[in-house]
Amino acid sequence: MYVWPCAVVLAQYLWFHRRSLPGKAVLEIGAGVSLPGIVAAKCGAEVILSDSSELPHCLEICRQSREMNNLPQVRVVGLTWGHVCPNLLALPPQDIILASDVFFEPEDFEDILTTVYFLMQKNPKVQLWSTYQVRSADWSLEALLYKWDMKCVHIPLESFGADKEDIAESALPGRHTVEMLVISFAKKDSL
Repeated sequence: MYVWPCAVVLAQYLWFHRRSLPGKAVLEIGAGVSLPGIVAAKCGAEVILSDSSELPHCLEICRQSREMNNLPQVRVVGLTWGHVCPNLLALPPQDIILASDVFFEPEDFEDILTTVYFLMQKNPKVQLWSTYQVRSADWSLEALLYKWDMKCVHIPLESFGADKEDIAESALPGRHTVEMLVISFAKKDSL
């Protein structure tokens, strides 16, 4: 398992907004090593880490990250994007959903947004804070966001000090183009 550059950028965004995190319900999807979720928990958020229920080794990595950071209150749950399961149904309303580099394979995009949409039904004010690495100009979330009645705001990296190659004193390998998005419901009456 590896801390991808997108996770470092999202962790920087969380740190920049750390004063707004205490008491917030935060779910990290596709958590892997869970850097953003761990930072949110260290900043006082009530965090649930999740990864695919079909990948038990990923859930074990989430548990190990929780233990190494002495955060026994952080829950780890298996969620498979696009699947309605007991773990998804049992989740309480969330304030923030974290997603670091989950928009990787275009065939997964709709499953991710389906899961996010379900969570938005529980709390229409929830926001998805997402970082992704630009890998291809051939794909876009725009049509799917429109389909699922969501809107997206691009957050410039320089607005939270993430426009450097050595974010958080961690040299990012290679050259990466990382983008930051905040996705929310487009419905005006849900705000």
